[in-house]
Amino acid sequence: MIAVEALEKRFGGFSAVDGASLEIARGSITGLIGPNGAGKSTLFNVIAGLLKPDGGRVLLEGEDVTGLAPHQLFHKGLLRTFQIAHEFGSLSVRDNLMMVAPRQSGESLLRVWTRPGQIRSEERALAERANEVLEFLTLSHLAEDRADSLSGGQKKLLELGRTMMTDARIVFLDEVGAGVNRTLLNTIGEAIVRLNRERGYTFCVIEHDMSFISRFCDPLICMAEGKVLAQGTADEIRTNEQVIEAYLGRGLKNRVAADAPA
Repeated sequence: MIAVEALEKRFGGFSAVDGASLEIARGSITGLIGPNGAGKSTLFNVIAGLLKPDGGRVLLEGEDVTGLAPHQLFHKGLLRTFQIAHEFGSLSVRDNLMMVAPRQSGESLLRVWTRPGQIRSEERALAERANEVLEFLTLSHLAEDRADSLSGGQKKLLELGRTMMTDARIVFLDEVGAGVNRTLLNTIGEAIVRLNRERGYTFCVIEHDMSFISRFCDPLICMAEGKVLAQGTADEIRTNEQVIEAYLGRGLKNRVAADAPA
């Protein structure tokens, strides 16, 4: 689905992404791990068009999409969420979903005046679709609440729901577990798996919680200092001496193993 070839992104003399190359297979839930400052979020930002690369290429199903703007990638089915949720706080939870759907007739001022019936029909269909998404994510009881009243985990679910209102093909999730309690994190993980299996979504997930990422992601890719260090199954990454010593820190081998699911 995605091929990253020798990608580079520099800030002054600092290389945040330093010749990174990786592939994300269609239909996979790929995990991206590494210490803070490894270049993971910067890599996501370059792939998703928020930053222009200084070298290398990004291919989406063989098409060179390097440097395309986020809205262009959105229409190609590539989406990115953020560690801190970006909800429209003053809107209801349902309206947050409805406004994301692409190609709405109501976005044209001319059609607002000339085709009001068409717009009302589209909005009814969007509301029905949003209600289905809310039911999928167990958020139906919050449909009329302001989005800024949600908990951190609920906001992460809402972001996931907004991808469901689009023609998403691959979704980059940045630290879905940040600030989320264990119960909601498991709900998010189960929703990701269902979207992957039932709707064919491809995911790439940044996460520091090894228990979570080991349960839901395969393969795992480890980055450090802007480079890709290793790729493999959770067990292979967990026991990789280079990963443990250089990127998870000395003495953490037992802790990482203890975090793994039984």
